[in-house]
Amino acid sequence: MIETPSYADALRILGCKDARLVKVIGFASAAARTGWALAGAGQLATGLADMRNSIVLYGKDVVRRMPELKSGVDRFTRTQRLAAAHAVIVVSAYFEALGEAKLPFTLDKLDRGDKISHGVPTPERFARLVASLLLERLPTPEPHLPYAETRLAVERAYLRMSEAMAGYVGGLAVWDELTVDDQLLLPRMLAEGPPAHALRIYDEDYRSLALDSHEFGVRSLVTEKPPPATALSRVAWLLAEQAPPRVGDRPMIHLARMAANLLDRPLLLAGKLPEDVSLPLLGEGYLSPRFRVAELTRETAPALLNWWDDQRLLPDAEAFLVGHLTSLRATQAPLLVLGEPGSGKTKLTEVLAARLARSEFLPIRVELGSVAARADVTEQIDQAIAAVLGEEVQYAELVTAADGAMPVILLDGFDELVQGGVNRYDYLERVQEFQAREAELGRPVAVIVTSRTVVADRIRLPEGLLGLQLQPFDDDQVRQWLDIWDQANRALLARRDLKPLPAAAALVHGEMARQPLLLLLLALYDAGGNALQHDHGPLGRARLYEVLLRDYTERETGGVRRVAIDQELVLLGTVALSMLARGRQVITGEALARDLPALCHGGEDEPDDDEGRIDWVRKATERFFFVRRNGTRNGYAFLHATFGEFLVAWLAMYALRDLDRRRRLAGDEPLALVQAVDDDLLYAVTSHSCLAERGATVGFILELLDEVPSAVRARCVELLAGLLRRSLHERPRRHFTGFRPVRHTLARRLAAYSANLTLLIVCASEEPVRVSSILPGPDHLEEWSSLSHLWKGQLGQEGWTGLVTALSAHRVVEDGEEDVVLGGAETGGMGDVVVAVATGHTPRHRRLLDLLVRALGEGRFLPYRDRLAILEELVRTVAVRSPAMHRALGAMWAEDGADHAELRPLLQAMLADPADRTGTWEQLVKAGIPETALWEIQGLD
Repeated sequence: MIETPSYADALRILGCKDARLVKVIGFASAAARTGWALAGAGQLATGLADMRNSIVLYGKDVVRRMPELKSGVDRFTRTQRLAAAHAVIVVSAYFEALGEAKLPFTLDKLDRGDKISHGVPTPERFARLVASLLLERLPTPEPHLPYAETRLAVERAYLRMSEAMAGYVGGLAVWDELTVDDQLLLPRMLAEGPPAHALRIYDEDYRSLALDSHEFGVRSLVTEKPPPATALSRVAWLLAEQAPPRVGDRPMIHLARMAANLLDRPLLLAGKLPEDVSLPLLGEGYLSPRFRVAELTRETAPALLNWWDDQRLLPDAEAFLVGHLTSLRATQAPLLVLGEPGSGKTKLTEVLAARLARSEFLPIRVELGSVAARADVTEQIDQAIAAVLGEEVQYAELVTAADGAMPVILLDGFDELVQGGVNRYDYLERVQEFQAREAELGRPVAVIVTSRTVVADRIRLPEGLLGLQLQPFDDDQVRQWLDIWDQANRALLARRDLKPLPAAAALVHGEMARQPLLLLLLALYDAGGNALQHDHGPLGRARLYEVLLRDYTERETGGVRRVAIDQELVLLGTVALSMLARGRQVITGEALARDLPALCHGGEDEPDDDEGRIDWVRKATERFFFVRRNGTRNGYAFLHATFGEFLVAWLAMYALRDLDRRRRLAGDEPLALVQAVDDDLLYAVTSHSCLAERGATVGFILELLDEVPSAVRARCVELLAGLLRRSLHERPRRHFTGFRPVRHTLARRLAAYSANLTLLIVCASEEPVRVSSILPGPDHLEEWSSLSHLWKGQLGQEGWTGLVTALSAHRVVEDGEEDVVLGGAETGGMGDVVVAVATGHTPRHRRLLDLLVRALGEGRFLPYRDRLAILEELVRTVAVRSPAMHRALGAMWAEDGADHAELRPLLQAMLADPADRTGTWEQLVKAGIPETALWEIQGLD
């Protein structure tokens, strides 16, 4: 929960000068700290009636002076004052209603009670009452909540106040003067009378605040659907209504603001734009998005798309963004924006920064893929500022120069940290700590973080975190965007007797037309020859990427043959493979200069003369598909990360086709039958990283294989199985040995190669694959077990987790013979356990697995000790260290009545391996086990 102001906080923020109110609240606060006797109660002359009058009068005064209170101050001070004003009207409305309520006594009569009432001093009772009424935190309007929900929270506060009043009266001498009927009815009278009347007064006062303060008005707009808009244009308009645009900033801030303004640039900043189309400008072609919103806790599941289906849809995203940035929550916790690849997360940060650039805010964009992944938040911001300004400027200096403008830090691409081999599971907590630290220094800051949805289950969610899920375009947005495309390209296309893509032809492609990036790619592809306007049925994403890449390359190179186009795609695929091997989405020119010739040129020496030498970096990155990145890793990135994921998949399939072609060319010659299959290219492509590290890559492989004939797929499965059986054997002579993006051990490369061979076998096969069919022989389960343990030990957390997710496995027993079936079965989140344990070939392991699967599958309740014993067996006998195990231990730790002492030895065993201790520690904490407990356990090691 976020921290909202109490009535006492509100008086302090607004600088209340009513001495009686200040004195009574000071008394209640002191009584809460030191006890009523030391709080100065003897000098307190104010009673409940006087306090009521002062509160009502002050409330009316605040509403009257609201324009004065919010003028001439900086952004955050105004936010605080607005929240304080709201707290004042909440309490004022209740006290006004309390004085007008029909009760069997008057407030004056309550103030004439004895000093000692029912054995408790009256001043002490009064102190408790004031604390309940004026020191408790109060609801505050938030942009993601409809007014009806805020009103309901206010009503609950009023009911709590009435309960406090009933308890206060019940302890006074006046209680004994009431009739029995009045005593019985008083709680009901207080619960039904003052709250209902107070809500009517609150409604009036809130409307007055909304008329005088656009911030409150904006929050009421969030529930209304706005007219169609582009580039968050209403954000600038709504902010301008609250305060005029800033002018006359110091040069450093002016430069930062100018750098944030990208609206006049093309919608995509690519390496080289197509010459026969015109990309709309960002300020014209970016459609204001739709969001779903939810408060995120450890019990929520933001990584699941279907979970978001039940969350609130925000009709007015722009009003929400303005309302959020002008709320207290913005400076207390980051706002997490989640979306699918191509949904427009980066463009959102660019456009929002541009809209904020001339307002009361100072936007600072940080491309997390371009800064040091392991650096703390402040260092990352400093690096981003240096890249923009071209000089070393500290964040604190920039904020000071901003002269009261509130910083908004836009951290774009958090998934690049999570998926880049650096485990930053606590990153959002570090961001929140940064916000708290800055607030203490008098520099409150709002932070917005973007990420792919899929990684949201691999991060720890801090308190008060609000999440947004970017929604796909609806039909109207598809039509609106294509109208913009039509205006930009109708004349250009008419020169070639072509027409812009109509909405009906785009919507045939279903979800692909509803993601902003994919809709743009559809329009670009159709601009080549109106291919989509001829009814060929919907394209898959992989097919769209391939035809777009081929079409663009063909136009750029003047219609070369397919072989030359394949060479261009191999070049691009090598760039993507180099990025994957390094765990990064940005690659330097120096790295490309080493990697590209090693794979694309076979590592052969280039001509000595300068004219004959190839500029590999320029050859690859001058294409439309690249953008230049600045930062600590100055280099190149794909236009979108999904291009890289597709190209890795395409390159793997190219190597597989090359393997099949070479085997067919060899024919049935006697010598060919005894020679090893030339898998050098496939080994070079698949031995550096597990292809499943990025789930989208496996999806692209499956799509590409769908277009391969069944006979070819069957041949490939046979060839891959033969390679898998020999994959761990030494192969002294290979080509492409110069392609080493990262220097891995031989064991690491063999693990990646064998894992990817297995993955390709399962992907290429049209039926589930039995381990006995690819590892024939009586010891097939032992061989499989050795492979799975090799993968787990060598692929790292990213590779192993990705493989387990992509490669389903389940154990079968037929005619007394055991086997493991790969593919075609869901493992219910236990895939990693099955891969590691289902291969057990001793009766003890089989019994253990049977008990585990039966208990989980049938949902049968097992006693705590029995479940603990099962987990202990899995940890100690087969060394299971899996996400499922971490979650199970966290759940057992949190159970009511859990015996933590019995869990400690098991946790100690989990942390025993120094090589994996850090990762295990992080996962256990994420699962809910307190770090203090782990520190204590670690001390026992």
